[in-house]
Amino acid sequence: MPKRTWLTDSPVAAVLLPIVGLAVAIGLWWGATIAFSIEPYLLPSPWDVVVKFFDQPGYLLQETGTSMLETIEGFGLAIVIGVPIALVIVRSVVLERLVYPLLLMVNSIPKVAIAPLLVIWMGFGQWPKVVMVLLMCFFPIVISTAQGMKSTPTELVELMRSLNASRAQEFFKLRLRYAMPQIFTGFKVAISLAVIGSVISEFVGATKGLGYVIQQSGASADTTLAFAAITLLSVMSIVLFYALVLLEHWLLPWAQEKR
Repeated sequence: MPKRTWLTDSPVAAVLLPIVGLAVAIGLWWGATIAFSIEPYLLPSPWDVVVKFFDQPGYLLQETGTSMLETIEGFGLAIVIGVPIALVIVRSVVLERLVYPLLLMVNSIPKVAIAPLLVIWMGFGQWPKVVMVLLMCFFPIVISTAQGMKSTPTELVELMRSLNASRAQEFFKLRLRYAMPQIFTGFKVAISLAVIGSVISEFVGATKGLGYVIQQSGASADTTLAFAAITLLSVMSIVLFYALVLLEHWLLPWAQEKR
């Protein structure tokens, strides 16, 4: 077992270490633009990006809100659909063998190729973007939930049954409890993919969102605006990821104690 220190156990360190890592990355980026005299139209410095953001804060925040909404809606829909499907798959070996190849097939299709088709089928509204996010999130959520439900020790299942526990008690008090850490691992993988999905969908047939901003700024050679949008996407992804981490800590304190 690794040695536990202040850096691994302290809540303060848990906050400071990501900030230090981010500051180092920004410093390297800034240093590279100075050391190699890179022109802003090729690689803007962090300061150029900040200035660009404050030139158009309302516009960029509005587009961030659009992308955030699409991401959360698609992610939530993936949970609502994916978790029940995983639970059904776990209950039947036949169904698992029947459905898994289909899931792998759908997951292997390049999502960039699907984006234009979603616009044709659903129009230019918000639904193509939400469905794209759903497709990006669906596979990791289903797989992590299914594997988590299978991780319950057999001896504990037999103990519950020997105590005449109902199927509902066995599911909620044992199987779901053991599965939750792995389910949250799938959620955390999926939320990063959700942001990617929203950007992919906004590249095709969109008139708003950060993906649309990146596409338009690329067409007009406004690299600094593109980097401002990319930075906001990164911030959005970090916020959503750590929101899930906090939710996991709140719902599963016992899982944190075992680590």
